[in-house]
Amino acid sequence: VQLQASGGGLVQAGGSLRLSCAASGRTIASYAMGWFRQAPGKEREFVATITRNGESTYYADSVEGRFTIFRDNAKNTVYLQLNSLEPEDTAVYYCAATTLINMGYNDYAASTVYDYWGQGTLVTVSS
Repeated sequence: VQLQASGGGLVQAGGSLRLSCAASGRTIASYAMGWFRQAPGKEREFVATITRNGESTYYADSVEGRFTIFRDNAKNTVYLQLNSLEPEDTAVYYCAATTLINMGYNDYAASTVYDYWGQGTLVTVSS
């Protein structure tokens, strides 16, 4: 499956953005989908994951209550709604897909379980 992330941009603190990850080649219904981010000079970190049918979602503590992950399998797209953005959210955001199922938070939060990655979209939050 090929993943194409989009929707990044420059936004003021407190603002919102919606990121999209469009898949091609295979249906995303076969995958749990995740978002990760990498800030300048930092390691890639987990943001959120949604299971294949959307029945479960997992969030990093730093984004819980501000970000929402959701998916539209009919459109073969997963989204990340970013609200109440903070300068610390500035990063390149990546979407990823994994075929593994029935995992818990700690597993989905590990980048190593994801088989496919998009190219990333830059989010810049100004103070």
